[in-house]
Amino acid sequence: MENNRIAESELILNSRGAVYHLDVRPEELADTIITVGDPDRVGVVSKHFDTIEVTRQHREFVTHTGYIGKKRISVVSTGIGTDNIDIVLNELDALVNIDFTSRTVKNELTALKVIRLGTSGSLQASVPVDSFVVSSHGLGLDNLLPWYQFENTAAEKALLAAFGKQVAIQHGSAHPTLFSASEALASKFTAGYHAGITITCPGFYAPQGRALRGKLSHPDLLDQLTAFKEGDHFISNFEMETSGIYGMGRILGHDCLSISAIVANRVKKEFSKDGGAAVETLIQQSLGIIEKL
Repeated sequence: MENNRIAESELILNSRGAVYHLDVRPEELADTIITVGDPDRVGVVSKHFDTIEVTRQHREFVTHTGYIGKKRISVVSTGIGTDNIDIVLNELDALVNIDFTSRTVKNELTALKVIRLGTSGSLQASVPVDSFVVSSHGLGLDNLLPWYQFENTAAEKALLAAFGKQVAIQHGSAHPTLFSASEALASKFTAGYHAGITITCPGFYAPQGRALRGKLSHPDLLDQLTAFKEGDHFISNFEMETSGIYGMGRILGHDCLSISAIVANRVKKEFSKDGGAAVETLIQQSLGIIEKL
């Protein structure tokens, strides 16, 4: 048993027995979790709860746990980027699947439901500003998932191969990864939602085709992403977290879904006149489904 013990340097617990970054203890987390990027958005979600039993904050990581009716839900902010997703998904998993007393993995594992409610930019004229997109897949141009061992399905491998043929990524820039959403969760979010592949970028400016003063190494990237098509699959939008959530969900055995409010359309060069209102509508519409999961 001792050989399976996870060292203090690997799983860091603070003085109150909570995971280091999230500052959350196992009993303070629900099995259904909503992630948001912005720490201020946690309260925008939890204001719709009937009761709030836990509020924790450490750095950019804010957690509220409470109830809508009999449904217990946690809302957790991740901050921006898949580097933070690495922290959040590992610590959420540790909270339910590691015994903090013995520091060993539990015999019976818990599969969390993790649903991202975020913002994103559209890459299709047909996916307008203020609409909502369910990510059928997360396709990562970041560097998180290559650090883990994982298995892709045959369908994922074929779709990723097609992407490699149609979208030119310079050698050394990225090693694309692709993971599908939880079909069980995605099937609940259909009416009133678009669906498509979501690209996850390692930055907001050049990695998303924005040129201010720094010149782009991939000036044709946006056009290639918009033009990509393989069977019924197309790239609908891009942001900075989804592939990390889907990939870590695959590795750790959790059901994950990412849903985005479209605040910018890069094809039409439009930006939402009230992104906050779009996010509020997304939250209300999605909570009505989440509370029934």
